[in-house]
Amino acid sequence: MKRALITGITGQDGSYLAELLLQKGYEVFGLVRRSSLCNFDRIKNILNKIKIIEGEISDYLSVAPIIEQYQFDEVYNLAAMSHVGTSFHQPMYTIDVDAKGPLNLLESILKFSKHTKLYQASTSEMFGKAYSKSTDWEGYEYKYQDENTPFMPQSPYACAKCMAHQLVRIYRESYGLYACSGILFNHESPRRGEQFVTRKITKWIGEFERWRNHKFYPTSIPPFDPSYGNPEDAICFGTCENGKNYFPKLRLGNLDAYRDWGHAKDYVYGMWLMLQQDAPDDFVLATGKSYTVRKFLEKAFALIGISDFTPYVVIDSAFYRAAEVDFLLGNAQKAKDKLKWVPFIQFDDLVEDMVYSDINGVF
Repeated sequence: MKRALITGITGQDGSYLAELLLQKGYEVFGLVRRSSLCNFDRIKNILNKIKIIEGEISDYLSVAPIIEQYQFDEVYNLAAMSHVGTSFHQPMYTIDVDAKGPLNLLESILKFSKHTKLYQASTSEMFGKAYSKSTDWEGYEYKYQDENTPFMPQSPYACAKCMAHQLVRIYRESYGLYACSGILFNHESPRRGEQFVTRKITKWIGEFERWRNHKFYPTSIPPFDPSYGNPEDAICFGTCENGKNYFPKLRLGNLDAYRDWGHAKDYVYGMWLMLQQDAPDDFVLATGKSYTVRKFLEKAFALIGISDFTPYVVIDSAFYRAAEVDFLLGNAQKAKDKLKWVPFIQFDDLVEDMVYSDINGVF
């Protein structure tokens, strides 16, 4: 039985990966920070099948004894401060977790468990505004990002991930460790954190749909009081007196940013495949299709019978990034050729899965 450690096991990717490894007969361990309030919602269905270890990824003296004691076959480092916008407000914390954390794992594996294979979660955000160009068979030029595209990070989060990515390469080449990075483009699911734009949209739709059907007013959204806010920022059905029957509109930032969106279930399988190869290497995982936030909105609202989302959305400059990444489109040909990995869940199916899960309150 292989023994695997997943840092960030309580997150979207960690929960799906844990389920996958259990299906494959692994003994699964999850590293979590010590906290008085542990959020195990995403792994509550498998808590009795995994082992939880308390530790702090940014503290070498916390990480090293764990690696030395358990001698894992595989370590999947998914722990991160992963919200791009927040990284501008908490840059030092982001560096501690997203750059120093992987370094602590690399050093611990090098000193105490050199046979351990390490997967590092890199990100398409590292490309920033950079892209490669090519020409299709009809002579049309198109742009994309792959393993050869240079990095041009546009946020503290992306900078920290770039540092970790290069450290993995250095330790692999210098010390012969089996260490690899997956450069994953945006991957979503009903388990996505609610601060990310896709889940923010589908969570709002789920709560709005229940309110519109007069089932209940969501506790996660405070009632809109028109005496303190702009009534144009709320939706009103029926008689709207004394703040009743108002529902706050969905507040978003840039709707014209392009993203390559896939489903997290497909992507965690790609992570596992990377550690099953004869030699370590870095791979891009992506669908090869890019859509705007606007298109995601259109698809999501159409599922509840609304063809024009604009009356329900407020564009708020507070949700714009300090430095925007306008276009991400991944080329995963290397992963297809060497890993035999392909994404199965298409964009429309992803949106549908997220919307209906939030309407039904299930993830």
